[in-house]
Amino acid sequence: MFKTKITEMLGIEYPIVGGTMMSITTAAFSAAISNAGGLGVLASAIYQSRESFGEALDELIELTDRPFAVNLNLFPMMRPIDNNDYLDVLLEKGVKIVETSGHSAPEELCARFKEAGLTWIHKCVGLRYALKVQEMGADIVTVVGYENGGATGKLDVGTLVLVPRVVESLNVPVIGGGGVSDGRGLVAILALGAQGVIIGTRLLATREAPIHEKLKEALINASELDTMLVMRSIGATHRVWNNTAANKVAELEANQAGLPEILNIAAGEKARKMYNEGDLDAGIISCGQGIGMAHDIPTVRDLFDRIMGEAAEIARGLVAN
Repeated sequence: MFKTKITEMLGIEYPIVGGTMMSITTAAFSAAISNAGGLGVLASAIYQSRESFGEALDELIELTDRPFAVNLNLFPMMRPIDNNDYLDVLLEKGVKIVETSGHSAPEELCARFKEAGLTWIHKCVGLRYALKVQEMGADIVTVVGYENGGATGKLDVGTLVLVPRVVESLNVPVIGGGGVSDGRGLVAILALGAQGVIIGTRLLATREAPIHEKLKEALINASELDTMLVMRSIGATHRVWNNTAANKVAELEANQAGLPEILNIAAGEKARKMYNEGDLDAGIISCGQGIGMAHDIPTVRDLFDRIMGEAAEIARGLVAN
């Protein structure tokens, strides 16, 4: 029932892509998403060197025989990396699918995707960006609406409007997201014309997610009102869980603090302390409004099977009516 251009192009069972989450979407978590029938996407930027990134890819390849992708991050970071180096590694390891996200995709880097025969997915938050990367040769475009966790951009367009506007304007398949947490969301995104969905926030509350149980429990007790926007002042707006660290970032921005001060609070090492030790205010974590629909902590496979079962039931009901 839910075979689409995305499942065909990517070779996946379900039209579900796991959202890339910094410090969270490790090799093991990416493999869990792929093994559950979706597309796991390894976050390359969490690895400090070519060598550690290569080791992570080896681990991922060992853990799954299903398709997966690698994300190349184009956002500002405390420790800038050369994505050409990471591209060299993923090509050496035989990776077939690459995802980019963040600021304007560099033409030289993207030309290498095409030369290597990679399937290139670009994730963005607006029609003009989608049109640009289609022109550059992207095979698939992912768009996420204002509800989503993580990068929201500066256009502030909701999912219900953004997805169909992009679908009607592009010639390549579209993956849509922003608030998708269950089968209702999947059916809605497909009804808007997308060929697949991207899910991030809901995956935080799964057994395999590599974050502390205290944080998972806090998230499933959060509501759709427990998120906020930060880092707009530095051109990297993110929707995050509303905690002490997030409010500190907002305070720094209100006082016109610079990039280093803001990233010092939002740095990955602070987030990792929260993930590893359960200190709920140590750092910030990307979190979308869909967290209000997360009420339990299943395995990724159980979550995906539930989502697809709900979606099938809803679709049958719509036809019957």
